[in-house]
Parts: sequence; C-alpha cells; structure tokens
Amino acid sequence: MENVTKRYGTTTQPVLALDDVSLAIAPAQLTAVMGPSGSGKSTLMHVMAGLDNPSQGRAWIGGTEITGLDDERLTVIRRRQVGFVFQAFNLVPTMNVLDNVLLPFELDNRAPDAEERAWLDALLDRLGLTDRRTHRPGELSGGQQQRVAVARALGTRPDLVLADEPTGNLDSHTSSQVLDLLVDAAENLAQSTVVVTHDPVVAAHASRVVFIADGRLVHEITGPTTHAEVSATILDLEGQAA
Repeated sequence: MENVTKRYGTTTQPVLALDDVSLAIAPAQLTAVMGPSGSGKSTLMHVMAGLDNPSQGRAWIGGTEITGLDDERLTVIRRRQVGFVFQAFNLVPTMNVLDNVLLPFELDNRAPDAEERAWLDALLDRLGLTDRRTHRPGELSGGQQQRVAVARALGTRPDLVLADEPTGNLDSHTSSQVLDLLVDAAENLAQSTVVVTHDPVVAAHASRVVFIADGRLVHEITGPTTHAEVSATILDLEGQAA
C-alpha cells in the first residue's frame, strides 16, 4: 500500500478511515496489526485484499496493482492469491468440513492435485479435524469452526493470508496451535500473512507488530517480541493519546 487514504460518507461530512498509509507486508513473515476499535484495522485489511478501493493512493498484491481493477479481475485475484480467515467464520452451513475447505478450488473450477491433496490432509490433521471431515458447521463447536476457516484459507497456499481475530473463539492451547500453523505456513510457503488482533499474546507470535490509531500507522515493533512488550507498547501509546 502506498499513500492510501480511505474516506466514507459524504463529501461534506467524510469519515477518514485511513489517512495516508504506506505499508509493505513481506513474504515469509507474519505481521500483526493492532489498534483500538474504530482505528482503521478492518479498512486496512479490506484495501489490502481488494475488497475496498482507496479514495487515494495505490495498492498491490504481489506484482499486480489492484487499484482500479474491475470486479471480475479482482475476484480472480482474490480467489487465487488471497486466503481469508474471518471473525465470523463464513462457513457454508449446508457443506461438510471437507467441502468447505475445498470450496476455493471449486470456485476456481478445478480440483486439487495430488500434492495439494496431501497438503490439505496435513492441514486437517494438524488442526485436529481429520475425524470431522463429514460434519457440517452446525455440528461443530465455535473453535472447530474457526479451525475449518483456517484450513480453508490456507488450502490453496495463497500468496497473501488475511486473518481477522483468528483465535477469538479458541482456547489457549488450540490458539497456540493455529498461530504456530500460520507462522509455519508463512515461512515455508513464503506467504505474506497479516493477523488483525487485540490480543498481545497473539501479536507476540508475529515477527512484526504494526500499531494503527485514527487511520494512521503510529508505531511498529520488529523482530522477536513478547506479549509483555506488546502490552507495554499499547499502554504507552494509549498514554500518549490521552
């Protein structure tokens, strides 16, 4: 993203969701985005994914500039290059676990090859879903549904993975497993992975933590960190804002 500004509302009373944001998300790295409610985190993610166009500025996914592309081209790019983990899961209730995970392939009018099938089997096994393949979302706990959403997002091995509070419905043990999987997938598949979170423990798994407030990037931490360091940074930024 380069000098991205996003306004909503009328020209006389606009809401400034993003204010001149420039941000590059590196491959093979998990980046955490933190900020208070209404700070612009969701808008940032939507522009990154091509779900929303900036009012000003430019955005790319890999080497493709997505600013101004038509809906058809954006849909293809999102389908093939972006994986989403939504806070609300967004699973199809009439499909079982395996069919939900295979949905991105179906939407792209293709079946996974042998290597991709092996990857999907490994994902389901690591997420503890192997014996749940034929269950529908309504037969799963909230944590299990979130793990299905993670498997679906990683299934096609996309270039960019965007996760909105991916561990919000998980216990601490399962949360750690999911985060370790996201980190491993990013490093081993050279994915650019972004996790939006309010949880310092989640952010501590990232190799980079970016803080946003009032639509602007205000701070970042790079390199290995701890949840205590992230928490201390949040308190410091809140103190400066006050």
